[in-house]
Order: sequence, then C-alpha cells, then structure tokens
Amino acid sequence: MKNDIKKQTALSLRNPIITPSTNTIMLTATAAAVLMSATAVTAAESIDELEVIQVEEKDQRENPYEEVGAPYKARISGDDRHVKDLADTPQNITVLTQTQIEDSGLSDLRDILEAQPGITLGTGENGNAFGDRYIIRGHEARSDVFVDGVRDPGMTTRESFATEQIEITKGPSSTFAGRGSTGGAINSVTKQASTEYNFNELQVGLGTDAYKRITLDSNKKVNDDVAVRANLLYSGKDIPDRSPADKERTGVALSGAFRATKKLNFTTDFYYLKAEDTPDMGSYLDSVTGKPNDDIPVYVQDSDFLNSEVKTLTFGTSYDFNADVRLKNTLRYGETDNGYVTTSARGTSRADSDPAAPGADTITLSSHQGWQDVDYLVNQTNLYIDKELGNTKHQFVVGFEYSDMNVKNGTYNLTNNGVSNCVTNGRGGASDSYCLTNADGSVVDNIGGFLDRDVTKGSYDTDYSVETLSLSLMDTITFNDKWSIFLGARVDDFDYRNDLLGRGATDPDRYSYSDTLFNGHIGAVYNFNDKGNAYLTFSTSSNINGGESDTSGCGYGGVCSSINSIKNSEPENTRNIELGTKWNVMDDKLLLTASAFEIAKTNVMESASESDYDAGESLFNDGENRVTGIEVSAVGNITEKLSTQFGAAVMYSEVLKSGVNPDSEGLALANFAEKSLFLQVAHKTTPKLTLGGGVKYTGKMIAGQPDTGTDSSYVIPSSTVVNAFARYNINKNMGLRLNVNNLFDEDYYTAGYRSGALLYKGDARNATLTFDYEF
Repeated sequence: MKNDIKKQTALSLRNPIITPSTNTIMLTATAAAVLMSATAVTAAESIDELEVIQVEEKDQRENPYEEVGAPYKARISGDDRHVKDLADTPQNITVLTQTQIEDSGLSDLRDILEAQPGITLGTGENGNAFGDRYIIRGHEARSDVFVDGVRDPGMTTRESFATEQIEITKGPSSTFAGRGSTGGAINSVTKQASTEYNFNELQVGLGTDAYKRITLDSNKKVNDDVAVRANLLYSGKDIPDRSPADKERTGVALSGAFRATKKLNFTTDFYYLKAEDTPDMGSYLDSVTGKPNDDIPVYVQDSDFLNSEVKTLTFGTSYDFNADVRLKNTLRYGETDNGYVTTSARGTSRADSDPAAPGADTITLSSHQGWQDVDYLVNQTNLYIDKELGNTKHQFVVGFEYSDMNVKNGTYNLTNNGVSNCVTNGRGGASDSYCLTNADGSVVDNIGGFLDRDVTKGSYDTDYSVETLSLSLMDTITFNDKWSIFLGARVDDFDYRNDLLGRGATDPDRYSYSDTLFNGHIGAVYNFNDKGNAYLTFSTSSNINGGESDTSGCGYGGVCSSINSIKNSEPENTRNIELGTKWNVMDDKLLLTASAFEIAKTNVMESASESDYDAGESLFNDGENRVTGIEVSAVGNITEKLSTQFGAAVMYSEVLKSGVNPDSEGLALANFAEKSLFLQVAHKTTPKLTLGGGVKYTGKMIAGQPDTGTDSSYVIPSSTVVNAFARYNINKNMGLRLNVNNLFDEDYYTAGYRSGALLYKGDARNATLTFDYEF
C-alpha cells in the first residue's frame, strides 16, 4: 500500500503544481482501498495505518525525487524522459541528493564531482578551459553539462545553491544529450516553486580561512494555482593555506509556477551567478623526478583573476491532453561572460649565461589568460504518450530540439612592468625571466607585485557558432513483470562556423561545414523478483571536429582547421556496452548497483599540424581508444540510522590506433585514474545528533593531452582524503552542522597539464560551522 502511494506521488511530481483537491482525491481513494481490504482489522488500527501513509507522503520539499525516508537515495530522475524508476532504468546513473551534498560540506560543482568514482578533472591549453572541466570514464565532458535536461553550454563556474540533485549518467547517451556525451553527461536538477507548502530556510556558515556563506531558500504558495520560490547566495573564502587566493560567489535563482487550467501549466525561472576568484594555479611536477613540489610558496599576483558571470532565463509550458498524452516545452536563453588572467609556476634552471647563479635550480613564473562571451538559445519540446498495444505497455517520448550557440573568444593585453631577475633557457634560447627565487635560493620579496602587470581587454580572435536541429524518439516497453526494453534513436543536423581570426584566417567561411549525426540506444531489463534485476544496454554517441568552443587547439577539442580536416573529417564515434544489476533492498531504502562496461571510440580527431592535414596523406581522423571497467555502488539506508553514498570504479584504458604517434598504441589515456572510490556515511547516533564522514581515493594519473596515450614521467600521485561532519538538531526549526574537510591535512592534487607546468592543488584542512533555521 505504501509503495502504491509513493508511485502515485512520484507521477504527480512530474508536474510542479498539485492542487489540494488532487491530494484529497488521492488520499480518499487510498483510504477507501484500505478500509475495503481490512475487514479483519479494527477501526483504530485502520486509522493508525492511514496516519503512517500520510507521514510517508509528506516532507517532499527536502527533495521531491528522493526515496521517502532515505535522504541519500533518489528514486526517480529529475529528467522525466527517464520514465522508469532509477532502479529499473538500464543505465548507470549516479545521483547526488541535496542532503548528501550539504553533508559533504562542498558547494562548487567541480569539487562535488571530483570526489566521485570514474570522474577526474582536466586542465586546458594555456592553463584553463574556462571554468569547470570534467573527464568521465576517461573522456572529455566539459560541454556535456545540462540543467533540467537542457544543455548548459557556457564554460563557467557552477554552484549548487539552487540544486535539488545532481545526476551523472555514465557512458554515451546521445539519445538524451545530443552530440558529445562520450563518457557520460551531468544534469543538475534545480529547485522549483511548488504550491504544496510555504517555507523559509536560512543557512549561515562561518569557518576557517575567512569562510562565510549565507543562503536563503524561500517558497511561497500564493494560492492553489500560483507559487514562487527564491534561492539567494553569498559566499566567500580564502583558499586554505594559499591566501591571498580566494573565491567569492553571489547568486540568485527565482522560479514561478502557474496553473492556468486543469490541463495547462506554466513555469519560469531566472538564474544568476557571479563568481570572482583570485586563482591559485597550484604547483608543478618536477621535470627530473616527476614529483610535485609540495613546498611551493604562494605566488598569486595582485592582478590575477578568474571571473565568471551567468544569466539564464527559462520558460516552461506543459499541456495534458488526457491521462495518457502530455506535451512539454522548455525555452531557454542564456549569456555567460568569462575571463581570466592567472599565473603559474614551473621548476627549471638558470641558464649558463645567467649573471648571478648560472645553472642554479629555480622557479619561473608565467602568465595565462583569455576571455569568452557566450550567448545561446535552446527550445526543447517533448511529447509523452502512454499507450497499451496488445499486452504491452509503451511509454513513448518524441523530442524536437533547436539550439543556437554563439561564442567569441579573445585575449587580454598584458604588460609586465616588474624587473626580470634571471636568465633561463626556453624554446627561443636564453632570455630574461621572472624567477621566484633569488640567486641564493631565497624567495623574492613582494611576491604578489613581482610581475607588476598591466591588463587590458583585447579584441576577439575566434568567432564560433553551432546551430542544431534534433529529433529523437524513445520508447520504454513493459512486456510483463519480468521484462522491459528501452529503445531510443536521435538525429542531430548541424551547421558549424568558426572564424579563427587570430590564426590568420582571411576567408570568414573557410572553417564552416554541415553534417548529420545518427545515434541510438537500446537497453533490456530482466526482473528476478520485486527486488533485483539484470540489465544489458548498448548506446552510441558522436562528436564533431571543433566541438569544444573554448579553444582553437585541435588537440583539446577545438577545430582542426585545415582544408582537408574540415572537408574530409568524419565525426568521432563512440559505442558503449554495459551489463549490470540493480537491487532495491532494505524496504526499497537501499539501492545496490554493479556493472561492467566497455567504451570504444573511433575516428578520433588527433592533434596534428595543419600542413600534415593539408598534405592529405594521413587524415589523422582514424585514431581509436578503449576504456573497460567495473563499477559498484550502494546508496541509501543500510539501517534505519545509517545512510551511505558509496561508489568504486576500476577501469583500464588503451590507445588502439594512432596516426600521429603510433608509438602510443598500447598506452593508457592521459588524465585517467584506473582506480577511484568515494564513501560517505551518516549515522543518527541520537534523536538529535548525526555523525558522519567521507573518504575519497583517486589513483595515480599521468599528465597529457586528451584522447592520447602517454608514458610521460609527469605523474599525478594517488591520494586519499578523509572528511568528517556532525549535525545537531537544536529543535524542529534550528540545527547546526560542523564540517572538517581534509581531516588529516594531506597534500593532494586533482589535475595536471601535459608538460607538468600546472598542477592543481586540493584544499588543505578546513572547517566550517553552519547554522540552519527554518521559519
């Protein structure tokens, strides 16, 4: 009976507004069913049962998609194109709920995802790839980020203050995502207005390293048909042990819902985030030992910055033709402005011609910079049709999508007014440099003003646009209690243009082409019983030459901009096969998952010179690589008092073919961790006190270029980081949460550049105390 109530509630959550009359009808029907089947039960016992049902259904505002009573476990996806419960979906989808995220003490999407198994971080050409850069199962995913099922193309800093849950789809999923999604995709499900309740929740946090964070989440039921919700954010902190490097965030997320008629609903939301960072580029890998320099001083320059501003406006419309047919449309316009000027450090030696200390070891500073402006328009329409055909149930989703993305990339004009203090060797021979150490090995004075840099914004040098029309068809077929199948197909027709003005292009249409991508997905589920199943899935994805908008470098997903590469290149193709099993145990409060997979990528667009491509002798568009692995997870309640989010992955990668560097065949992919693990637990020790903690392990990685094999001596070492937290409920309206992250103050690193010159450093030990007040 309780499970039936939950299923009915989940279906209603696909629509953001539920009127009291709907709830009354549902509860009345449920009560009647209970009374009719309870002839041997006393009236008092029947009343008790109804009270239990009501408690199970309530408290949806914590997360409307989660399993009731299991705050770490999501039961359904926030993307309603996944029509089945997650436990019955033939694909590996990791979901991080709002409660789990808050308990972790993390807020930036980059930090949240970096802890997850099978995900690593990357660096970009020139030291940055505009905001967050993710690698899922060994493959780039920085453009495969979605918000409420719609692609979010801006290369920005992303925050979780307005996030209900984060969904990580593993493996190619072009049926849902379109082009890209080679290793997977990330979908942030946002908090939306609801007429189910009125509430205000204020969180105020203070901590070490000048940490401060204030958030307000407020939902107002105006009447039975109208609701509004506001999420506000301000946060700031120094980077632990790396001040004056710091981060500051200001955010606003507003949403509204309006039921015009019983069949017609409207939603709207506005999102704004401004991120202003003074970035610390971390350390470097020693060219001789290949090991990190753990003792590097803070060398952030006074002129350094990493800024990102995001503005999006979304309108949603849904119309229920009848109980079995529903139309949903989402229209979104967004703008992002990004810019950075950063400083990195690299170990080297003074040249023999250095007048003060020839041949002495030293550390030099260099600048990295760029800006990017993005505007995009996306309209996504989905038609949902539930239909009984014969003895089978079909759940069709017909999708149509139009997107238009425009990006301008440019550079800043930098002038170093500081006096150089050494001579080092470089590509052009010996030259004056800025060394972080004096001739006697001591650190220079006034490090922050050492370069004394002037910064002015320069003009753009690339003008990029992609216009895409997409059509998809999905069908989830339920044959009986044992068997169900998912079928999906998608076609993406695009027009691509990229004017590389900074590369000496003279013909504005030189780097333009059109193509059509076809992809599919098939998955089957066999239920052993009402608790466990086995699934088998096959899916494909495609990506295009020049798919990444934040770089013009061919080796980092930018356009390989020769005549031959544009005219003759094939789309990069990926196929994935996965065999898995899912078990819903502990009264459906704990989901256990295990899967084995293989991702094979062909037609890899390898990095080569334009003259090589133009020669036409070898197109360098026929590289191949493969990733195989096993992943296991356990999410939910182990007992009534113990909750967990656990995942572990063991993966192996191999370059199968390379036209540019045949010697790399057989090598592992760069920036790839073969082993990774994440565990977070929360134990309700007393009715008011919850104690918990987490551990993340990431195996060693070798720095290098994406989609290439590497035997570089630049090794990012493995790391184990332990966190701890405690929650205390003062009363039903007030609570405290203490987080201590990197409890043992380990030196660890999250990503490295192929030359070893950049090595992003993880945060040192830090502690925060958050006060939560509901009113």
